[in-house]
Amino acid sequence: MSHFIEEFYYGNIEPQESITELKTEIKKKLDALSQTEEQLTSKLTEEEKGLFIKYASQYSDFLCVSNANSFIAGFRLGAKFTYDTFVTD
Repeated sequence: MSHFIEEFYYGNIEPQESITELKTEIKKKLDALSQTEEQLTSKLTEEEKGLFIKYASQYSDFLCVSNANSFIAGFRLGAKFTYDTFVTD
């Protein structure tokens, strides 16, 4: 445990590995999303498909940044709890 942060940095600790129920739920959601995307894009013209793909890509980029910010905020909150627990009277 003394090298926890280093192991985490090098990717040897995957926080999401411990949530197996969530993996199943995420897979179901992804499958549903893929099916809906196929249904939608089959009804679009090539120009509309291009616009939709651009939208989906930009939304994905937004989610990546948003998720990173949420992770950082949660990590900092956890660090504050730890600090308060062990350092503050």
